[in-house]
Amino acid sequence: MEGEETYDAACLGHAAEVSEERVGDGELIYIKGCATRRATTVVLRGANEMALDEIDRSLHDSLMVVKRMLESNQLVAGGGAVESALSIYLENFATTLGSREQLAIAEFADALLVIPKTLAVNAAKDASELVARLRAHHNTSQVDPTKKALRFTGLDLLQGKVRDNLEAGVVEPAISKIKSLRFATEAAITILRIDDMIRLNPKDDQGQ
Repeated sequence: MEGEETYDAACLGHAAEVSEERVGDGELIYIKGCATRRATTVVLRGANEMALDEIDRSLHDSLMVVKRMLESNQLVAGGGAVESALSIYLENFATTLGSREQLAIAEFADALLVIPKTLAVNAAKDASELVARLRAHHNTSQVDPTKKALRFTGLDLLQGKVRDNLEAGVVEPAISKIKSLRFATEAAITILRIDDMIRLNPKDDQGQ
């Protein structure tokens, strides 16, 4: 207040514009055109709290996908491409086994198709038709060496067909796909290791 304090000019920043704008029921200060930009604020607006929560979750998921991609530096084609390719591979591998392991591997391969089927159903498409086309493309890519490019085939849920999702830009971080498969497999193994069950009969309240 007396004007005797000093401040190092090196600690000051630079901005092209500082303004106060009204957003909804409150007012926010916008600092634009910063010389050194290390952080950015995203302002989300929605009709109600439920819509805002959904937008927030969607944005957070998108940012985490980008973060994982930058960390792993590896990606795979999306739209059910990985699950379909792995399902075809495991089905063919299961036929080479002559033990009961063949049944377990075949069931695992069939379970992987839940992902593309669910994607198609959620988009109100014919899941049976689309998954059949998807499996045919991936089977061809694994059998015919001249058509290996078909291994990137995934679902196009807007047009209701299959396409090269790598070329279309529909991709997923490889690390996320690996972790999902690993955790799902570990969960299945844990359930299969349960060899006993204790069942509690409901209390008989008729006499009360």
